Amino acid sequence: MTIFRKILDLHTSKRLEILDITRPVEETVNRSGFKVGMVNIYSRHSTSSIVVNENETGLVEDFQVALEKLIPTGAGYRHDRIDNNADSHIRSFLVGGSETIPIEDARMMLGTWQSIFFVELDGPRHRKITVTVVGD
Repeated sequence: MTIFRKILDLHTSKRLEILDITRPVEETVNRSGFKVGMVNIYSRHSTSSIVVNENETGLVEDFQVALEKLIPTGAGYRHDRIDNNADSHIRSFLVGGSETIPIEDARMMLGTWQSIFFVELDGPRHRKITVTVVGD
């Protein structure tokens, strides 16, 4: 078993923003040279998330609206007394900070309509995403 790692630098421009990062993750998998294995995409930030879903404009917008409705900004959260970003932390709790995808025949085993997204929940910011490929 061998490990290949790359840090992706992302710059976001909005407080809540959803970025398709499938291509840079694919490039990292390709550079690893592994035919079989797993790729883990991890955000080391507690106010962001990584998700796998369909990259259809309406669905991406619906996801954003749903997050805003489920966990509204400024709803009297205790953490807002410290940083005024409790909604971002709570959204991250629900969505999650990483995804792991199998690799077979040197390709990520994403479904036909699946893409990998970075979800910014407290931007604009500069973020670092760790892509770790384990395989042979």
